[in-house]
Parts: sequence; structure tokens; C-alpha cells
Amino acid sequence: MWLKIKKEITGLVKKNFPDLPVSEEDFAFPPNSEFGDLSLPCFNFTKVLPNSPPEIAKELSEKIEPSGIVGKIVAAGPYLNFFLDKRKMASLVLNQILKEKEKYGKSKMGKGKRIMIEFSNANTHKEYHVGHLRNLCYGDAVTRLLAVTGNKAIPVSYINDFGIHVAKTLWAYEKFYKNEKPPENLGYFLGQIYVRSTQELEKDPKAKEEVGVLMAKIESRRGSEYKLWQKTREWSIEQFEKIYKEMGVKFDKVFYESEVIDEGRKIVDELFRKNFLIKSQGAVIADLEKYNLGVLLFLRSDGTALYPVADVPLAIKKFKKYKLDESIYVVDVRQSLYFQQLFKILELLGYKQKMIHLGYEFVKLPSGMMSSRTGNVITYENLWAEATERAIAETKKRHTNWSERQINETAKKIVVGAIKFEMVKVGKEQTITFDIDRSLRFEGFTAAYLQYTHARICSIIRKAGIKISGKIDFDKFQEKWEYNLMVELAKFPEILEKAARTYNPAVLADYLHDLAKIFSDFYRDVKVIDADLEAQKARIALIGAVKIVLAKGLGVLGIAAPEEM
Repeated sequence: MWLKIKKEITGLVKKNFPDLPVSEEDFAFPPNSEFGDLSLPCFNFTKVLPNSPPEIAKELSEKIEPSGIVGKIVAAGPYLNFFLDKRKMASLVLNQILKEKEKYGKSKMGKGKRIMIEFSNANTHKEYHVGHLRNLCYGDAVTRLLAVTGNKAIPVSYINDFGIHVAKTLWAYEKFYKNEKPPENLGYFLGQIYVRSTQELEKDPKAKEEVGVLMAKIESRRGSEYKLWQKTREWSIEQFEKIYKEMGVKFDKVFYESEVIDEGRKIVDELFRKNFLIKSQGAVIADLEKYNLGVLLFLRSDGTALYPVADVPLAIKKFKKYKLDESIYVVDVRQSLYFQQLFKILELLGYKQKMIHLGYEFVKLPSGMMSSRTGNVITYENLWAEATERAIAETKKRHTNWSERQINETAKKIVVGAIKFEMVKVGKEQTITFDIDRSLRFEGFTAAYLQYTHARICSIIRKAGIKISGKIDFDKFQEKWEYNLMVELAKFPEILEKAARTYNPAVLADYLHDLAKIFSDFYRDVKVIDADLEAQKARIALIGAVKIVLAKGLGVLGIAAPEEM
């Protein structure tokens, strides 16, 4: 929307001054609406016009005649400020939103690029905790942003089901739980066993040898140990599928380490024969020192495999099978060097596709950093249960006449929204301190506040009982907050593109919060239902547009927009 407006104003400037080096990218939003709706800096124009920037701005304001959507042009120091015709602006924005509805904001920016986003790379046989949720929610939001801006986004997950952590858990299972009847939640049960295994192994260093032997037996894919791995692996996978369903996340494909590790060993052998990989102190490595990337370990001296043995064949498989233009990995910042090394290996093997590591910072608790080793984590199961209990209680308090089904469905939407929003509302480079109390509040920078704003608008529209048809009398828009809403609504398509281009859903989260606040100010100061009929129609159309954009924006973050709360 704003791009269209900027193009129109650029054309107006060029019509009067064809030699000026001006384009749509040069315009900015003034810090205060009193200075105008769009501002054009004149510093670069000194190359064409022989005056200072303030003099150029004054000359342009005097010689460019406002037309089209431009109502007034004013010079302010070195800036040329444009005030838009409010009636034409309202007509342009509202008509487009009400016509396109949920399609408003979609673009073709991506030009159909095939982009695979790999996220939720969880480990079987370990607990799934709130830290994993940042990966899941961030990866899902990036996928949705890429899809809505014209890319073919392909979400996939890669599960580490064959590492040493598996052997640790199964060692503890055999030693302490073999004869116990397992509880109903088997995936959660495995996570508790893993925590105990790390504690027990610290007490008994010799037990590490037993774990190594157990790992070798699993890798042989024979015997009772391998059968136990197969059985317990399904426990974790079932838990993951349950979590993804509850959180509303879908994958086109799930890859498993166990399915690519054998191919990876063949590739390692081949690369070793070609001297691409070398031996060092009994281990097999890639020497990347000349690229200032150090050394990447493929096989330990005991022959056990490390991450690249599976990651290299998996990357090759993805490139070949899915014909990718880009491959994105969502993994925490601790793996930054590793992905630089992996990408260099793939590049040296001849793969030139764009590869991106989206590294994100940690999630911690108000009490401090989490640790799987000590069990100092909020597990997904405990978080879900506690948040759901609170959301149900709050919903019951607000709607005593609702059925149990209505209460539970709304509570679930609140819980999923709270978790997802907390995980994406700040940039990936920021650490998150997850506070369950704060995340469920109906005010402030929370999903519940945005969901409540959407439900509130739905209630106002229902109460008005007006069907918007025919032309809207935009002359009824004379209040400051109405125009502020219009300006904000017009930003939505560009916000989506910016968020997708920077892989940063926090840009969208900020925007939705600002839009909700502007609506609240508008509704506080402007009559809607109590206005005369024509003004009421115009304002209902306006808040209907806000409703559309809020619902669309929340949907791109994977969050439901309830009509009642």
C-alpha cells in the first residue's frame, strides 16, 4: 500500500524535476504526524541542484503542485514533507482491505523461490522443554512469513534419534526402570530418565564405558538393545506429534538421523579416499584452517559419528530431491561456527545454493538459565498443563454461561497464542526470560491483548448490526485517531515483507501491538455505535478493516484470533 503511494509521489516529483535522483526507497515516515505522512530528505539532490538541502526543499515545495493523493507539500529544513489527502487515503486503504479481506498483505516478493526451513530439531529420549518451543515457534513464524510473501516455503524437521544421548537414556532405563510399569506419558517419562542418567553418570565415570558399548550395539542395528531403541524411539516421536498438533505446527517432511547416518558413513569413506577428509590423532576431520574455520570433526577416534556425518548427506538429499533455491536451518547460536563449517564443506562439494543459519539466543527462567543435565527446566507438559489451567479459570470467570467445550477451546487458543507470541515478539538475538504469569495477561505486549482486541472489535460490529454495503462516506472521517488507524493499516503489506526479508517475526509482533493500541485510543475518543448512521457505517467499516489485519497478522504468527473471549 505505502509502496503504491510512494510510487505515485515519486512520479509527481519526477514530473516536475526529471533529473532528481529520487526513488520509492528514499521516503521515510516522519517522527511525528504533525510533520506530514511521508518525508523526503533532500541531501542527495545537491548533486543536481546548486543549493543547500534546505533551499532545495523550499524550492521543491513551491514548484511541485499537489495532486492525486497528495494534499499538501511543506518544506521543513532539509526535508520535503508530504501531507496526504485524507479522504483519498481512506478510500484507497479501506476499499483495498475490504475487497481483499484475508488476502490483504499477500505479495509476490519471493517470486516463487523454493525455500526449505528446517526447525524443531529435537532429540528423542530427552525432555521437550520451553527452550525447544522458541525453535518451534520461531521456525513456524518464519515459514508462514515466507509463504505469505510469495515463496514456496517447505517446513521440515530433523530429529536426532541416534546420538550418544539415546544410549545414556537407555542405559539408565535398563539399570533403574526396566522392571517398572511405565506411565501413560511415555515421551515425558524418557525425558525424566535422561535427567537421571546424566546425574548417575557423573557419580560413576566407569559407567561411561557401558554407555559406549550400548551405543555400539544400537548402531549395529541388531539385538535386544536395538529393539529397545526402536520401541522407545516411537515413544518420543508420538510425543513430538502430540506437541506439534497442540501448537498448530505442520511439517511437510520429518527427517531422522538414523535414516541418513549409514549414507553419511559411505560419504565419509569416499571423501577420506579422495583426501578431502584426513586422519588426525585417530579421528577423521575436515581441515578448514585456510578458511579461518578451524577443524570439523566427522568421526571420533573410536569410530563413532558426529553431526556432519548425518548433516552432509541430508543436505545433499534436500538439494537434489526438492530442487531448493535456499536452505534455512533454525538452530541456536551455539552452533554458529558449526554451520559456517558445514556450509563451507557443502560449497567445496559443489553445492552453490544459498544456505542460511538462523541462530537464536537462549530461553531462561526468571530464576536463571535452564539446564537439561540438572533437570532445571520447564517441560512442555508441565507448561501446557499449568497455562491451560489458568486460561480455563480466567475464561470461566469472564463467561459463566459458556459450555465446557467453549471454555476449553478458547483457553487453548489463549495458551497457544501466549506461548507463540512470547517466543517471537523479540528478535532472535535477544535472550528470552519466559514468565508464564506475564504471558497470559490481557494487557501489555502479549498475544492475549491482541486476541482480546480482535474479540472486542467483533463484539462492537455484532452490537452495531450494520451490514456495510454501497459507498462509504469518507467525509465522516475527521478525527485524528481515524486517520492514524488508516496510516497504520496501510503499512501492513510492507511490514510483512520487511519481517520476511529479515526473517524477523518480531517486526510483525511490534506492528500488531501498535495497531491494537491505536485502535484502543480511537475507540476511547471516537463515537462508533452512538454516532449518526453514515458516520457509524464509515467507522464500522474502518474497525472491520482493523479486525481483518489483526486476524491476518496473528495468523501469520500461527496464533488464532477468537471472536469471543
